[in-house]
Amino acid sequence: MSATPCHILIEGSPIVIYASRNGTPERLLPILNPFLDTFWQERGLVGEQGDTPACLAAQVIVRLGFEFCEDDFSNLKASTEFDPTVQYLYEIRGDRTLHIWVADEAYRQQPQLGLAGCRELVEQAAPQA
Repeated sequence: MSATPCHILIEGSPIVIYASRNGTPERLLPILNPFLDTFWQERGLVGEQGDTPACLAAQVIVRLGFEFCEDDFSNLKASTEFDPTVQYLYEIRGDRTLHIWVADEAYRQQPQLGLAGCRELVEQAAPQA
């Protein structure tokens, strides 16, 4: 099991989701991309957009809990603070795109910089509903 920590950030939500492992794009994207596709489709059917960031944060936590936690209840947390140990930060934007960021030394020294202390790795477009 990969011990690569990551954050998942959702535009419009103050929640900073932390997973202590399985944070590489190779491990996380096969879970996150299909989940986001389904999420955006369902939100489109409901027609409600006002609380989308909060709903998305909750659903990401539930999904990752199912995928990664099993009997380890310290692997996943929700906070409002950035962790200096993360290697990747995944940013889900309101336009349904997923951006992957790599933590640079500036982030490690001052994690409160958030994405400003990182460099973008890849842009993954989530399928449109």
